[in-house]
Amino acid sequence: MDEPSAGSGPQGPGGSGVPGRRVEIEYCTQCRWLPRAAWLAQELLTTFEAELSELALRPGMGGVFVVRVDDEVVWDRREQGFPEPTAVKKLVRDRVAPGRSLGHSDR
Repeated sequence: MDEPSAGSGPQGPGGSGVPGRRVEIEYCTQCRWLPRAAWLAQELLTTFEAELSELALRPGMGGVFVVRVDDEVVWDRREQGFPEPTAVKKLVRDRVAPGRSLGHSDR
């Protein structure tokens, strides 16, 4: 996928007027972690459908599994292990919809 243009940001890629942020999940193709990345992507898209303008799956190598919001690393498997969806949802929420309740996930 192309990198966000200079017009990206709160108004969406290319200034489309669609509000939202970009999330990227980089996963190791050698480790065959695509299903795990796709599952996490589905969880995030379902939870933040109004807040996200894009969610990218980025193939990588060397055991990588990193979640980024607008290029900020919010989860790195090498430092934190594999994430539970609830933990990632809280970190993403804090950046894209601060103060929003995640319901039972916040308890």
